[in-house]
Amino acid sequence: MSIFEQIKDAIITGEFKPGERLTEEALAKQYNVSRTPIREAIKQLEKEGLVTPYQRRGIMVRKFSTKDVIQIYNLRALLESYGAGQAALNRTEENIEKLILINQDYKNAINCHDPANLKSVRKIQETNQLFHNEIFKAAKNEHLKELISKVVLVPLIFQSFYSFTEQQLFRSLNMHEIIIEAIHSKDIDRAKTAMKEHIYQGRDNAIKQIIAYNNGNV
Repeated sequence: MSIFEQIKDAIITGEFKPGERLTEEALAKQYNVSRTPIREAIKQLEKEGLVTPYQRRGIMVRKFSTKDVIQIYNLRALLESYGAGQAALNRTEENIEKLILINQDYKNAINCHDPANLKSVRKIQETNQLFHNEIFKAAKNEHLKELISKVVLVPLIFQSFYSFTEQQLFRSLNMHEIIIEAIHSKDIDRAKTAMKEHIYQGRDNAIKQIIAYNNGNV
């Protein structure tokens, strides 16, 4: 795992907290490397919107407000619902087969879910992302995938899954099944509506997490 990936992982899992100041010197010491790979990693982290410059030296882990969450997820809902509609229009049988297989993996991950285990949460988050990626492929629109990648901020998604209850996880699984059926049936409107509801579920939970964090409850 590269230095960039290690620092990114620490941000995603909350080891580095929102608003926490990080310096090249401290990071180089923590990861036992020179400042050069740290400097390159910081550039990538800034590009992905995970950190922001802090005064003249160092960076700060990006903080998200409720407004940020609403705007980000509303954009996702708009783009991904369109993508689901396009997937219903353009999907192949191979796309459907892959969506079913990935969703089975998602179900298995949920059945093995342990909220105290980061690997367990990561498996759910990663499998969910594979599901959405397959929908992008089925949509046959590379421009759409590029646009969505700019508004999919992994820390928000990860922390949202981290706080999902078992009931919420199975509701998410159920929404996947509805989306698959709509895409399989080439029901464009139903696919768009189901995807929008699915994204809004994540949004509402992310908002709760932000509010709880700001109130010092997490």
